[in-house]
This record gives sequence, C-alpha cells and structure tokens, in this order.
Amino acid sequence: MAYEVLARKYRPQSFNEVVGQSHITATLGRAIEQERVGHAYLFVGSRGTGKTTMARIFAKCLNCEKGPTATPCNTCSRCKEITAGNSMDVLEIDGASNNKVDHVREIRENAKFGTNNSLYKIYLIDEVHMLTPGAFNALLKTLEEPPPHVKFLFATTEPQKIPDTILSRCQRFDLRRILAKDITGRLKEICTAETVEVEDAALLAIARGARGGMRDALSAMDQLISFRGKSLKEEDVLSVFGLVSQKHLEELSAAILQHDIPGILSAIAEFDQTGKDLERVLLDLVIHLRHILVQAYSPKGGLLNELPDVQATVIREQAEWVEPSRVSALMEKLMSASEQLKYSLSKRTHLETALISASRTAHFATLDEVWNQVERLKNGLPEAGEAEKKK
Repeated sequence: MAYEVLARKYRPQSFNEVVGQSHITATLGRAIEQERVGHAYLFVGSRGTGKTTMARIFAKCLNCEKGPTATPCNTCSRCKEITAGNSMDVLEIDGASNNKVDHVREIRENAKFGTNNSLYKIYLIDEVHMLTPGAFNALLKTLEEPPPHVKFLFATTEPQKIPDTILSRCQRFDLRRILAKDITGRLKEICTAETVEVEDAALLAIARGARGGMRDALSAMDQLISFRGKSLKEEDVLSVFGLVSQKHLEELSAAILQHDIPGILSAIAEFDQTGKDLERVLLDLVIHLRHILVQAYSPKGGLLNELPDVQATVIREQAEWVEPSRVSALMEKLMSASEQLKYSLSKRTHLETALISASRTAHFATLDEVWNQVERLKNGLPEAGEAEKKK
C-alpha cells in the first residue's frame, strides 16, 4: 500500500480528537443535541488549524446513521464515505477553482433535489473567499433560504474578503492557533503510536516551527523521520529547519537584558556560521520577550500556563531583571528592525546593530526616567531607588 502521511493518517475523525479548539467543538456538539443546527457555518483560521477537518466531522455528525449526533460512529457507510471523500450527499468544493457564477448556479440547481441516502445534502466550500463577486451574489438567495435538506459549510483563511451579505447569513467560528503545549502533547501520542523515540526538546522545537498549525507540525515530523529514522533529537529539528534552540534563545535574551555585548556578538556569529535563519531568530526573540513582558505586568495572572514548565521558569526569572516599560521599548526596536531585516544586504550586521541598540534600551535609563529623577530631586524627594529601599 502507498505510504499515508501522518497529517492524513492521524486526522481527527470526531470532535473529541480535535486539539485546541474546544470552544468550537463544544458549541457544535450542543447545537446538535439541542436540535438548533443552522443552515450555514463559516470556519475561519490560519492554515493547519483544522477548518476543513472540523467541517467534515460536523458533516458526519449530521449524516451519521445514528444521528444527528455529536459523536459520529465512524463505522456506518455514511461516515466512511464522508471520511473517504466520496459521499454523494457531502460535496467538497474547492473555492479557488470553482469560483465562477456558472459553478454557483450548478450548486443552486442541484440543491433543489433531495439527498441520495442521507438526512442532509451538505456543500463544503473550502477557501470560499476565492469566489468572485458575481458568484457570491448568485449564492446569496439560496444561502438565505435554502431547502430544508441543505446545509452549507464554508472554510476560509481570509474572511475579510467575504461580502458582509454572506457573513451575516452564517454562524462564524474562529479557530485559534494551537498552543505549543497542545501540539507537543499530540505529537508525543503519535510518536508513541509510531514507535518513534523523540526528546521533549525536539517536540518543543517542532511546535515552535509550526507556529500554531498542527498540520505543519505533522509534516515536519514526517520529514524528520525520513531524515533521521525513528530516533529524533533536538539538534535534528534545529538543523533541518534552521531554528535556534530554546536554550540559545534564552541565553541571547539574557545577554540583551544584562547588556552583555560580547555575548550578543558571539551568539549572532554562531547562528550565522551554522546557517540559522536570522529573520526567524529575531521573530522568536520578540515572542520570547513578549512572554517576559506578560509575566512582568501580570506575575500572578497565570498567562504563561500555555508554555512548557521549563520555559515558563526561565521567563519568570528574566522578568525580574528589568522594568516592564524597558522591555516594551526594547520590543518596539526589535519589531521595527524585523521589517528592515527582510531587505538588508547584510542580515548579520543589521541584526547585530539592532540587538546592541536594544540592549542599550534595556540597560540604560530612558529620557523620561532621567527627567522624573530630576523632578524628584527638585522637589526634595528621595531618589526612586532609595525610596524603594526604605519600603
């Protein structure tokens, strides 16, 4: 048999298998149980977060022989047909290649006829934002008053391109980027099933590279298994995808916050010599500093629960080294540098300059701080540091 990639082999087949989208699965499940199923649904989210998967599962819930049910059996002929993509009553349509008025007219005419052997005729249109304005207009009347046996399920990465007249007739569900903790947990389950030995640090590196997309994470895992076999280490992930280890990222952050210029230059030199993606280094650094800023402003808010414990511990430690306002100013500098880095002739030089400048921001007093100190001295108040000591 032909090899089946992990992203297809382990695609969720029921709501309880979907990772990181409980706010949607719970709502759809209750809608079915309470018999409050609408006629049009729009699933919005970035790539790899499960839009089409969610729509297929919902279609199975509605057309399962034991349904409508929030837990499709996945064993009846209807469920199997939907899973295989050859159901006569669940029609998957690519919006990019079927985007003309004539294509929508065909949908509109076919919708008048009853189902083959299911309860509902379901049209699942992927990347629906690719339809032309004329096609949207042709769909409008049928979408507003469809036959009782017809349901529309739409998926898109760009909802802003969909006319308001269409949006207002759909129940919209926004899929979140999946947390790194959830991705690593799912990858660990799959590695166990596939008898793959993998380090926790390697799983975290894959999750970082996936940027919240489960499909991207599984595709990366497939590539790594082909590269290294069934024993994966963090350095394998870093070498294949040009990422920097979490440890090196934390060391670079520490060098910036502690104004360690030699440490900054040494780190950038090593990244450049080992072929790391310097744009990605800067992006990961900004995300790391964002976590520090969140921790500094809300130390008891529990906002770092989404991160692995080891990473959260380092962030809490570094958040105590510098004032939150300076971290914020530092991030502004780095985000500005990120835009310029894309077009720089020497990315290494540009990154070194940006990080040294950012380090000065984190280490030296700002003009506002100097001015406030002068005002305190004028008014005969103790210096800010002395006031804190007396407390």
